[in-house]
Parts: sequence; structure tokens; C-alpha cells
Amino acid sequence: MKKIMLCCSSGMSTSLLVKKMQEEALKRGLETEIRAYGASEFDVQMPNYQVVLLGPQVKYMQQDLQQKASQHGVPVDVINMMDYGMQRGDRVLDHALSLIR
Repeated sequence: MKKIMLCCSSGMSTSLLVKKMQEEALKRGLETEIRAYGASEFDVQMPNYQVVLLGPQVKYMQQDLQQKASQHGVPVDVINMMDYGMQRGDRVLDHALSLIR
């Protein structure tokens, strides 16, 4: 099972994108757990996931969050702004999967 965490300022703006990603994973027959959290929950939730994707609005936090996640071997990257804005669940899922080793 692939475990993907999305992180934004409050967890609300990424919830629709999570749904689109889950629909795409289902179409592909992939077993996934995809959840969205606010940045304040990062430290508690991150160790439970294989990759963390940040919403563009919290891009400025990437370096700090990647430092924390590196201790757990979890990559942290930013969701492409166009894919985020257009709610392209397929592309964001592809990006997340490419970061999972």
C-alpha cells in the first residue's frame, strides 16, 4: 500500500485534491492511503507516510519540513501549482508515486 500525505496550511484546501487522487488510484487498481493535514499536524502525521506533498501556499516551509522528514527517510516536495489549481489528481498521484522508493 502506498501512503501519501498532503499538507497545506489547514488541510482544507487539499481535501478535494485528495479525493481526485483517490479516484485515480482506484481507476488504476492501486492500494493507497491518501490524506490531507494542516502543517500544524506535520510532526505527528509525517512518520506514518512514505511521501509528503505540500500545497503551493506552504512551499516556503519545504526546507524545514524536509529536514524533519529526512530523519524518517520521507521525501517532501511541493505540488506543481498548475496541477494543484486545476485539481489534476492523476498528475499529483504520479508525482507522489515517483518519490516513493
